[in-house]
Amino acid sequence: MTELHPDLRENVRLLGELLGQSIRQYPGQDCFDLIEEIRAAAKADRRQESGSGQRLIQLLSQLQDDQLLPVTRAFNQFLNLANLAEQYHGVRRKRGHQSDLMVESLGEVFERLQGKGISAAELHQRVRELRIEFVLTAHPTEVTRRTLILKYDEMSDCIARLDHDDLLPAEREEIIQRLRQLITEAWHTDEIRYERPTAVDEAKWGFAVIENSLWQALPRFLRSLDQALVAATGDGLPMDAAPIRMASWMGGDRDGNPNVTHEVSQQVFLLGRWMAADLYLRDIQALRAELSMWQASDELRAQVGDSREPYRTVLAGLRERLVKTRDWAEARINGEPADATGILFENSDLTEPLELCYRSLVDCGLETVANGPLLDTLRRAHTFGLPLIRLDIRQEASRHAEAVAEMVDYLELGDYLAWTEEERQRFLIRELQSRRPLIPRDWQPSEAVREVLATCEVVAGQTPEALGSYVISMASKPSDVLNVILLLRESGMKHPMRVVPLFETLDDLTGAPDAMAALFALDWYRGYCRDHQEVMIGYSDSAKDAGQMMAAWAQYQAQEQLTEVAGRYGIHLTLFHGRGGTVGRGGGPANRAILSQPPGSVNGSFRITEQGEMIRFKFGLPRLAEQSLTLYTTAVIEATLSPPPAPEPEWREAMDWLTERSLKAYREVVREHPDFVPYFRQATPEQALGKLALGSRPARRKPSGGVESLRAIPWIFAWTQMRMMLPSWLGSDVALAQAAEAGRLPLLKDMRARWPFFRTYVDMLEMVLAKSDLRIASYYEKTLVEPGLRPLGEDLRQRLAGCIEQVKALKERDTLLQDEPVFAHSLRVRNPYTDPLHYLQAELLRRDRESGEGGQVPEMVERALKVTMAGIAAGMRNTG
Repeated sequence: MTELHPDLRENVRLLGELLGQSIRQYPGQDCFDLIEEIRAAAKADRRQESGSGQRLIQLLSQLQDDQLLPVTRAFNQFLNLANLAEQYHGVRRKRGHQSDLMVESLGEVFERLQGKGISAAELHQRVRELRIEFVLTAHPTEVTRRTLILKYDEMSDCIARLDHDDLLPAEREEIIQRLRQLITEAWHTDEIRYERPTAVDEAKWGFAVIENSLWQALPRFLRSLDQALVAATGDGLPMDAAPIRMASWMGGDRDGNPNVTHEVSQQVFLLGRWMAADLYLRDIQALRAELSMWQASDELRAQVGDSREPYRTVLAGLRERLVKTRDWAEARINGEPADATGILFENSDLTEPLELCYRSLVDCGLETVANGPLLDTLRRAHTFGLPLIRLDIRQEASRHAEAVAEMVDYLELGDYLAWTEEERQRFLIRELQSRRPLIPRDWQPSEAVREVLATCEVVAGQTPEALGSYVISMASKPSDVLNVILLLRESGMKHPMRVVPLFETLDDLTGAPDAMAALFALDWYRGYCRDHQEVMIGYSDSAKDAGQMMAAWAQYQAQEQLTEVAGRYGIHLTLFHGRGGTVGRGGGPANRAILSQPPGSVNGSFRITEQGEMIRFKFGLPRLAEQSLTLYTTAVIEATLSPPPAPEPEWREAMDWLTERSLKAYREVVREHPDFVPYFRQATPEQALGKLALGSRPARRKPSGGVESLRAIPWIFAWTQMRMMLPSWLGSDVALAQAAEAGRLPLLKDMRARWPFFRTYVDMLEMVLAKSDLRIASYYEKTLVEPGLRPLGEDLRQRLAGCIEQVKALKERDTLLQDEPVFAHSLRVRNPYTDPLHYLQAELLRRDRESGEGGQVPEMVERALKVTMAGIAAGMRNTG
C-alpha cells in the first residue's frame, strides 16, 4: 500500500498541528478534545473496528447546537489545508530531475515525436501555429471565499520557503510563525458567503487569477517552450507568437442568468482595460529601471532624437499613455466624463513601442538584454493585449430569433417564426448581402429584444482582441448562426466575430454534423468565417440527459463527424470543449482526455472551459499554472502530430451495443421511475444547495420543474455530497453487466488496451466509483428518506456495488485504483475528515427540514450545514 510522500505527510502534519493550536485557543481545550475524539472514532470506523461506527454516530448526535459549528469548521479547515499541501506537493521541484515540473517536459515530448518520424520543420510549424484558448467560467462551484483563497496562497508560499535544506533555525521559526498567524486568521474568518457574488465580482475574480498567477507563469512557460523548440528544431518562437490565449464567460454568459445585462458586460470590458493598464504600468516601471543603455538604432533615434537614455524616453511616453488609459477606464466605470485623447486602445499602440525597443537592442548587439524582462512584457502584450482577457458572449438561440422576428413583424414582412428554415436563410442572407440597415430609426422593440440589441451594440464597440466567441446555446440550424451575425452587423459590428453553435443534448449532438454541413453549404457564410469555424460541445447537459456512457460516445461521434464535414468543405475546425471539473461533466485528467479525442479533431487548435474551483487547482499558483500550460500544450501538439488510431468497426459496434443499454437503463430510472425525483430531493441536499451563495446564476433554469430543469452543476453537486455519485455511473452498470453475460468481456479488454477513448472512459469511471461510499449513502437514506422510497435507494446501491465489480473485472484488478496508488492514498487520508462531515450533514439536513416545516431553523444549524457542504466539496476535491 503506497503511503504519502514523507515531505507531503510532514506538511499535512504541520498544518494540522497549527490548526489544532488555533482551536485550543478558541473555542478551547474541551472543543479540541471532542474534535480529536470524533477524528479517532472516524479512523477506527474506517478500519472497521467493532462498534466504532456506532461510537462515531453517537458522538455526533450528542453535539449541542453551539458545538456544531466549531466541529464542522475544524474538519472543513483541515481538508482545505490538506488540499493546499497536496497542491504545493504537485509542483515542488523534483530533485535531480531534468525538469523542475512534475509533468512530462516539452523537450521530452518533442523528442518522442521526432522519434516517430516528425520532421523538425513540421514540428516548428505546428508549434508556431498552435492556438490553445482557456475560457474561465464562474460556474457556481468555487465554494471557497476569495478572502480565504488569498490566505491559502500565502500559506503555500510559506510551505515553499520551508522546502529548503539550508534554513537557519531562526529563519525556519519565522516562517512557521507566519503560517501560525495565517491559519489563526483563517480559523477566525467566516468561510461562508452570505451574498451571492455578482457577475462583475466573478469577473474581478477571473482578473485576479491573471494578476496573481498567469501574469508570471505565462512568460516563463513561453520561455521554456521557446528553449525546447530551439533545442528540437534549431529555431525558436517568433516574438509575436501567442499559442496560449485566455478568454472568459464571467460577465458575458447570459444564458439562463438574468443578472448578466449589457451594462454588466460593458462594465467588465472596462474593468479588463483598467486592470491591464495597471499591470502594464508595473511592467513599464520595472523596464525603465532595466533599460538604462545609451546605444540605440537609427530607427529608435528617429523617434527620440539625441536623448542620452533613449529607451527610457520611449518607455516614459508609454507610461504616460498607460496612466491616461487607466484614468479613462476608471472614469467610464464610475460613470464620469472620460477623456479618451492619447489613450491606448488598439493592441498595436502598446506593442509597437516595445517592439521598437526590442529591435534596437538586437541591432546594437544587446540581444541578452532584449531577451530579458522586455521580451516577457512583449509576450504578455501579445497574449493578454490591452483588454486583458477575451470576453465570450453566450445567449440562447431563441432570444436572437425573437429579435429578428420582431424586426420582420414591424417591417410587415411576415411572421418570421412561422417561416421554414429555407425561407429564414434566404431572408437572412439577402439582408446580410444588402448595404442598407434593416433596423428602422423609430422602432421601439420589446424589453427583451432591446436587451439583445444593446448587448450587440456593446460588443460592436470593442476591438477584435477584446472578443472571444459569441456562443449560441440550444443552436440546431444555420439560421441560429445567421441571426446573430445579422444582429451584430445591424449594431455596427465592423469585423467578423466568431459565432459558435453549442450542441449539448443528445439530440443536438446527433444533429450537429448535418446542421454544420447545411451552414458550410452557404457560400456567403464560408466567406464570412474565412474557412475557420469553432463548434462547442457541451458535456454536462448531454450527460444529465443521457447518462455518462451514452454522452461520452455521442460526443466522440459528433466530433468525428464534424471533423469530416469541415474537411469536406476545406474548413479548419476548432472544437470548444465545455467540460466541467467532475467526470459527470466531462472532467478528469486533461492530457488523457485530449489524447483520446478522435483522430484529426485536435488540429493544432483547442478551446476548453475551466470552471469554478478547477481554475484554482490548475492556475491558482504561478508554478501550478506553468505546469498546467505545459500539460495542455504537450497534449495538443501530440494529439495533432501523432493522433490515436481510429476505432475498429467491431469497437464501434460494441459501443453502440453498450450505449443502447446504458441509455435505456439511465432513463428508466431518472425519467421514468415514479419515486426517483422524490428520492433525489429527500436523500441529497439538493433543496438546501440554494443556501450556499455560490455564483451569480440561479441553480435552476426554470424556478419550478423536476430534474430536467435543474442545472447540471447542482445535479452533480447533490449526488457527490452524499457519495452516491449517481450521474457518473448510472446506466454503465447495466451495460457492463450485460456485456459480461453476453461473453463480450474479452472484446472490452481489447478495446481498453488499444483504444485511448475507451481506456480513458473506464479510468474516469473507476475514479468516480472510488469516491462513492455505500455506507455513507445508506446513512443519508436512513436519516432522511421516508420508508416508502427506500427500496429504490437499496436497488441503486446494489447497482453501484455491481458496477464496482464490473470495472474491477474489466481492469483485472482486486481493488479500485490499484494503478493509481497516490490518488487512492489521498482519498484514504481524507476519509476520517470527510466522514464526520457527511454524518453531520445528514443530521443537520434532518433538523433543517423538521424546523423548516414548522418554524425557524436555528442560525447555528444553518451555518453548520453550509460548512459541511463546503467541507465535503473540499474533501472530494470538486463540487459540480
